[in-house]
Amino acid sequence: MILDSQHPEAIQQYLSRRGWICEDEPVVAVEKPGEGNMNYTLRVRTGQPGSGQGLRSLIVKQSRPYVEKYPSIAAPAERAVMEGQFYRKTQSIPALNAYQPNLLDLDYDHNILVMEDLGEANDFTNLYQPGITLTDEELSALIEYVSTLHNQFRQATPDPAFANAAMLSLNHEHIFRYPYMLDNGFDLDTIQPGLQAAAMPYKQNEALKNTITQLGTVYLGETKRGADSTLLHGDYYPGSWLRTAADVKVIDPEFCFFGPAEFDLGVMLAHMHLSEQPESVIDATQALYEKPAGFDNQLLQQFVGVEIMRRLIGLAQLPLSLSLEKKVELLKKAELLLNAEPQSAQK
Repeated sequence: MILDSQHPEAIQQYLSRRGWICEDEPVVAVEKPGEGNMNYTLRVRTGQPGSGQGLRSLIVKQSRPYVEKYPSIAAPAERAVMEGQFYRKTQSIPALNAYQPNLLDLDYDHNILVMEDLGEANDFTNLYQPGITLTDEELSALIEYVSTLHNQFRQATPDPAFANAAMLSLNHEHIFRYPYMLDNGFDLDTIQPGLQAAAMPYKQNEALKNTITQLGTVYLGETKRGADSTLLHGDYYPGSWLRTAADVKVIDPEFCFFGPAEFDLGVMLAHMHLSEQPESVIDATQALYEKPAGFDNQLLQQFVGVEIMRRLIGLAQLPLSLSLEKKVELLKKAELLLNAEPQSAQK
């Protein structure tokens, strides 16, 4: 089964076979619910047989062996299965399930998820535009979610069902290696004139690159630091947060794995800096988060730094409205964070 919005009859037959709609229930509309990066996602609306009236709306998502937005970039085809497993594991926790779409079906053979339609919604990427700030309620919901996740699923030995090795390898390449290659074929001046030159001191800094390499081994679980491993969302940034009519929702946990809690929170904080959130919001994020025992603040700061840097000089660019001068300032901040002192030595 290959999902295709141009063939609603095939989608109707597929959903009928899977038992989610009636055999004679027509698919009356197929549309994209938003601009996704990784997967092929559709909103499928059906009608009451013979009446022309709307009946139900489902989200149907398929992962293919490439990045949907960039087909030339290979990606693990089974990532939708990992996302489905994440929902299944977490849905028994009310404080998590309340912020997630309900998983209705997981098709292992075709890498397809069928999920609850959360209705018209927008992600939080408008935070990257000037003057947009998280509300207290939004921040509280996002922190409650990630704190609950990290404290409910801690264990000394990672769950092998969530090894997610192929996705970890893909993310590792784009966080810890690709941005720092002297010649990776990506001209940053096509993003913003002058950015290539601004990036070169970091691409040429061997000590910094060694720190980032060592941090990458922590991400991959090859080096143990910080708290016990826990189930992570794996991509906890504004593109994975939704504003719906009902509440904040968290989606797209396809990069999930068992690893250091410091990584998820580090990614979240990095995007606070990248979206120029007020210091009060950044401070509140750290104050509200419930740190698991053994949490390593130095490791947290390093993950903040590497996420800032890779988003500015790596391939996974964001819809930023930052000047070159501001990006240079953030790159310097990221370098300082990557060279953060151990927690015991910090003031």
